[in-house]
Amino acid sequence: MGLNKYCKEDKVLLAVDCIIFGFYQEELKILLVKRDFEPAKGEWSLIGGFLKKQENLNKAASRILNRLTGLHDIYMEQVHTYSKLDRDPKERTISVSYFALIDIAHHCKDLLKDNPIKWFDIKDRPDLIFDHNKMVKDALASLRNKISNKPIGFQLLPEKFTMRQLQKMYEAILDTELDKRNFINKFNSFDLLNKLNEKDMSSSKKGAFLFEFDEDKYQKKVEEGFCFKI
Repeated sequence: MGLNKYCKEDKVLLAVDCIIFGFYQEELKILLVKRDFEPAKGEWSLIGGFLKKQENLNKAASRILNRLTGLHDIYMEQVHTYSKLDRDPKERTISVSYFALIDIAHHCKDLLKDNPIKWFDIKDRPDLIFDHNKMVKDALASLRNKISNKPIGFQLLPEKFTMRQLQKMYEAILDTELDKRNFINKFNSFDLLNKLNEKDMSSSKKGAFLFEFDEDKYQKKVEEGFCFKI
């Protein structure tokens, strides 16, 4: 009976909030939702939901992402846990955040019509509810660290891409201008890209060669001790 006294705890909700990044027209994007319920109805927030009894956190994040993007097997990483007492004005809620990377071209555009969700340039995003601005800041810091040490940025690009697209993607995430020659030489030294006999003719008459990231080659190199570092 004494043990039961100490086992009784307050009810706490566990939420999962997803910071969904995309890359389009040389800009880093974030997918946000306009809330249609109180509190903060009509304001912009991250996309999230609550953990169900029969799933772990990763399963919950995958479910939430699929519901609002139409995609499976999205690259995602857990970022942080937020537990301030007053972070949700309605009831005590702890939130675990994830960042996710998707190729916007593969995102189901019909879902944008059926849901109050919208892509924003990361620099022009609206002010968000509760502590969601802090979540975005933390997710960006995590993404910048990860992309400098792992080739996860290819999740944001189409399967076939130009070197300009690759460089602009890195510049958008790192928020800095990179020297073109040094950037190309760095990736050539990695030997992780396959140059195709195809060109993107949309940017110039001469066109730009397309490349593919070789995941198998990367995994073999990692097994041999390869270190990816931008």
